[in-house]
Amino acid sequence: MSLGRLRWVFACGHVPLRSSGPEPELTSRDQFSVLNTGERLANVRITVLYARRREIGPFRIGVAARRVRQIRVNDLIFPVAVRLDEPYGMIFDSDVPVVVQCTRQDTGERERTGTMAGAWPVRDH
Repeated sequence: MSLGRLRWVFACGHVPLRSSGPEPELTSRDQFSVLNTGERLANVRITVLYARRREIGPFRIGVAARRVRQIRVNDLIFPVAVRLDEPYGMIFDSDVPVVVQCTRQDTGERERTGTMAGAWPVRDH
């Protein structure tokens, strides 16, 4: 049985511009984990929305069956890069049910900090 939803929404994105310490392990970032518990490839489209700019995307990723894939927001650069140091929200749309979770690492203040954010799973129609 596939667990999850077809659509997930995050309203709390922000990739700090500054980082301290060696890269890439101490680079400030938001990272999303997409879990596909189903038996076929999940084709996921990610749309990024801003307060004062037009949305960008969709970014397209695949998640193999019965696997998890981690995506660093810093690596989303095609069709256009996600802007650093600017709040954003994201919509994840998948053709099969998935589970999505966000982790943040902000190293701008020399301490390594991390937070996790829950997503809002949208009811499938």
